[in-house]
Amino acid sequence: MEKIISYPISVIYYLLFGLTLVIFHPIQWVCFNVFGYQAHKKSVDYMNFIFVRLTNLLGTTFKFENIESVPKNVPIIFVSNHQSMYDIIAMIWYLRRFHCKFVSKKELGKGIPSISFNLRHGGSVLIDRKDPKQAIPAIKGLADYIVANNRSAVIFPEGTRSKTGKPKEFAQTGLKILCKNAPSAYVVPVSINNSWKIVKFGFFPLGLGNRLTFVLHKPLAVSEYDFAELMEKTESAVVNGIKF
Repeated sequence: MEKIISYPISVIYYLLFGLTLVIFHPIQWVCFNVFGYQAHKKSVDYMNFIFVRLTNLLGTTFKFENIESVPKNVPIIFVSNHQSMYDIIAMIWYLRRFHCKFVSKKELGKGIPSISFNLRHGGSVLIDRKDPKQAIPAIKGLADYIVANNRSAVIFPEGTRSKTGKPKEFAQTGLKILCKNAPSAYVVPVSINNSWKIVKFGFFPLGLGNRLTFVLHKPLAVSEYDFAELMEKTESAVVNGIKF
């Protein structure tokens, strides 16, 4: 029954989602090229606010726990499990004070109105998964950026989205490069729940009535741990906070 009801709702949702992408593309261009970074960031924030509100059509709600525990005025590395694209729109809006920048696959850097423009110009990095040598300097550059500006990087060490909510094994390389080049940063593990249920039928139709929770765990100062211990604590915090 849920799937049947979702067909017309999903059509409306995707029409409005696509319209938002098209409208905000020129807005982003003007903000970035005329007014600079801060204006561009505001346009991206509010675009993602609209995306969050559009999910209300699907009966989706969001809850972020422990945002107040994240240190301010220092570089942050958010390390999270990954369940769907709704992880990203929620983090951009609800964690907007931290200026989240993402490690994304290069394919997203072209062909998608608004999203591709933001990934290319908003401070995130695009990597070629087939070329690890290219990824290393790109991620190092992101580390240098968050240190210089006291902003945040978001990394999904699973490498790809979980289709069932069950976490995949964490890869270490990306986080290791970030930590090595941002020793003043704090790692904040994040556990995401129920995001996968929005796309449990695939991208069409969409799942209805899901409550997404984002639990931010105790921040870990990179300088206080060797990497092996930091990785173990981070993965353990993320995985233990996932309900599947």
